[in-house]
Amino acid sequence: MRIESLLSARLFVTPQLAAGYIYFVSDLSGRLSLYRMAAQPGGSVPEPLLPPHIALQNPHLLDGLAIHVFPKLGRVLVMLDHDGDENYQPMLVPMTGGFPEPAFGAQLSEYRVYASKANIDRNIIYLVAEARREALIVTFRGHLESGTLDRLAESRWGMVADGVSDDQTQIVLNETYTAGDSTLYYLKDGDPATRRVLYGTPLEAREPGRTYPVPALFNVFFTAGNGLLLGTALFDDQYGLGYLSLDAATPTAIEPVRMTGLRHTGTGEFTHLDHLRDNCYRLTFNIDGVSWLYEGEFDEGRREMRLTRVIVGEGVLASGVLESIYFDRDSDRFGLAHSTATSPTQIYSVGGSQRDEVTRHTDERVLGIPSDHLSTGEDAGFNSHDGLRISARLYLPAPALGFAGPRPLVYYIHGGPQSQERPDFAWFSMPLIQFLTLKGFAVFVPNVRGSKGYGLRYMKKVDRDWGGDDRLDHYHAMTQVLPRDGRLDLKRAAVAGRSYGGYMTLTMAARHPELWAAACDMFGPYNLVTFIDRLPATWKPYFSLAVGDPLHDREFLLERSPATYIEALACPLLVIQGKNDPRVIEPESRDVVERLRGLGKRVEYLVFENEGHDVLKFENKVRCYNAIVDFFTTLLQP
Repeated sequence: MRIESLLSARLFVTPQLAAGYIYFVSDLSGRLSLYRMAAQPGGSVPEPLLPPHIALQNPHLLDGLAIHVFPKLGRVLVMLDHDGDENYQPMLVPMTGGFPEPAFGAQLSEYRVYASKANIDRNIIYLVAEARREALIVTFRGHLESGTLDRLAESRWGMVADGVSDDQTQIVLNETYTAGDSTLYYLKDGDPATRRVLYGTPLEAREPGRTYPVPALFNVFFTAGNGLLLGTALFDDQYGLGYLSLDAATPTAIEPVRMTGLRHTGTGEFTHLDHLRDNCYRLTFNIDGVSWLYEGEFDEGRREMRLTRVIVGEGVLASGVLESIYFDRDSDRFGLAHSTATSPTQIYSVGGSQRDEVTRHTDERVLGIPSDHLSTGEDAGFNSHDGLRISARLYLPAPALGFAGPRPLVYYIHGGPQSQERPDFAWFSMPLIQFLTLKGFAVFVPNVRGSKGYGLRYMKKVDRDWGGDDRLDHYHAMTQVLPRDGRLDLKRAAVAGRSYGGYMTLTMAARHPELWAAACDMFGPYNLVTFIDRLPATWKPYFSLAVGDPLHDREFLLERSPATYIEALACPLLVIQGKNDPRVIEPESRDVVERLRGLGKRVEYLVFENEGHDVLKFENKVRCYNAIVDFFTTLLQP
């Protein structure tokens, strides 16, 4: 079993239907790039639209759009950085392909830029631009035809253009401090002088010691009846819809909007709202880790959203993860990318008056590995040390592989921390999980407190508590839950994780060394003080609130840092790092490596010179996956 067999399934993500084509991002060439193919059944050979030396990044690392097609302009907007450094710039490429050119000349060269919202009829893009040398985030409206920018707002926290009226004269800015904690502002005619608070209390206006509600406001849309429809946690911890009337001079109350017609069961969250046309919307849910997508009609007078059709969640689009979706008004069709634990990402289009015309445009598959050799996983949820229910999955080697006896365990911790491990073949985790099970390992994947997908309160439990109760969830699973499963051999256990998961890997390996025979840290923070100090200036305010302030909370951060306990680490450690990573920069990983080597500990260090906060290029993925599995195989002997 070779990792190349799993990686033979190329990625097909962020599809967008436009002018008879599907535009998408894929790693067909071994690196992520922009392509298009004919949208009719049977498709066409994908056409590359960028020169082969240019690599795109994981769209999930961008706070916004990775690509966006502007048919009237004849261009595709592409957010480009350099090999994972995340210094994104908006670039334009002809719809037929070509060399990218800056959309706004050199005006944004001193910023790290994200695209938050687009209007294809007017060739307008809304941008959030992070200054590279100070804690300042500027909101711009960009006119792609003329290459001009309107400066709308600036803030230490960032004000995203979350809601924009059809005529572009009214804007709702969403200023977010930590997850779910935000303030809405109203802006008229793009004039900063007209800005006023619409809902919430700005952080600088809050009284010390007073508690303020966390409304979790998102996806704001202007309605025909002079109101705003939006997502919120005000009425449901697992999120729902709210309505804010703009008739009053100073609106203060958000009303609940009732949803009817839900077809799914289970536990999860409402995650996304988008406007299609008139009173029609699409609504996305994450239920027990899998995606459900509905089309609905909003009755503004009754404050009711009637869900009329299931787009994703049933039939061929069941039991998987919706990577992205786009609605093309001209063809009245959805374009989407969907994957499962055992099926790679595929591009589909869904159309027809009843949304029953489902066309699959790709046929990606794992090569040389029978489907019954892949692991679908099983529910392994448990009650933690304080009774809190924790969602988890256990992936065991498929019976067809013929492994006998208890299996060595890899305890895999996701990043974020406000993220979630889902049955999603698209990115790094699932191919690694499958590769490990093919080699005879069991893989346990928990979504401990702080993960998203289980409500706002659950996700907020990790704020200012990194290495606290989240660590105890993992410890409880390893000492009280998993020992009851006779299929597992916990004397041969390894811990692994990426980003925050790397931080928790180092924490677990150093604070509970008796549990592990091996560990793999992928670009995880080692010392929370130096980690936050080394972040880009615009990211520091958020981390000072959500994790801790390096000056005022120094002792707390050191108490929660793996660096404080690293001398107790007893197992061999593999550290993996991208040289261009701006989130956990290379010296952060080098610090732990040098410290452990100075103590005479066994540590291996793998640095990828042309990667950032991920491993995306084909040759690097092959090397990375093999390094992890070979390391664990040598030490755990499956």
